[in-house]
Amino acid sequence: MTDVAPPIRLLVVDDHTLFRRGIVALLGLEPRLQVVGEAGDAGQAQRRARELQPDLILLDNHLPGVNGVDALAGLREAAPDAKVLMLTVSEDEQDLAAALKAGARGYVLKTIDGPDLVRAIERTMAGDSVVSPELTAKLVAAFQALHAAPGALAPPAPAAPEPLDSLSPREREILDHIARGASNKEIARELGIAETTVKIHVQHILRKLGLSSRVQAAVYVSERQRG
Repeated sequence: MTDVAPPIRLLVVDDHTLFRRGIVALLGLEPRLQVVGEAGDAGQAQRRARELQPDLILLDNHLPGVNGVDALAGLREAAPDAKVLMLTVSEDEQDLAAALKAGARGYVLKTIDGPDLVRAIERTMAGDSVVSPELTAKLVAAFQALHAAPGALAPPAPAAPEPLDSLSPREREILDHIARGASNKEIARELGIAETTVKIHVQHILRKLGLSSRVQAAVYVSERQRG
């Protein structure tokens, strides 16, 4: 008898009751997901996160009092093992950059459809950094602005003077797909290889470039193209 993976336990944080209940109902239809709690503001979210220890927190940015980005530190302290996926209407690149810098693992817009939201949750739990495709250009612009600002935190420096030269042709090919926002599954389908093979290549790419996430890899490619 095969083991069935336990569902992903979710805490949904949004101050608009009607939208929040709609998301809870939508995600409740997925047997792979389990909404264990909901909250309407940052304080309640922190209390619920500490109590429930969810696997993933689905977090709106525009909350009353303390916004979602500013609440991230408290949520991560309350539930250290929980991943945070922003679900918001804000397309502002500064909000996007601030959320990722503060520890969010992904940033998707509320215009996302149901199946894509489920996939974004699953990808986040799998360790991917998920950003809505329409925000990719703004993500790069935001990190370029941070890099140019005096005293700002720039993307991690590469481990070697010319780290791209250490990548194999296949790794360079996969890196180009990552820069375009493709998931491991999409890359595997495009290149005709196994998804597990893609995951191994991604790990090697990040290690060779001295990076820690796919988002940083996308920014890294953009920086090199700009230069």
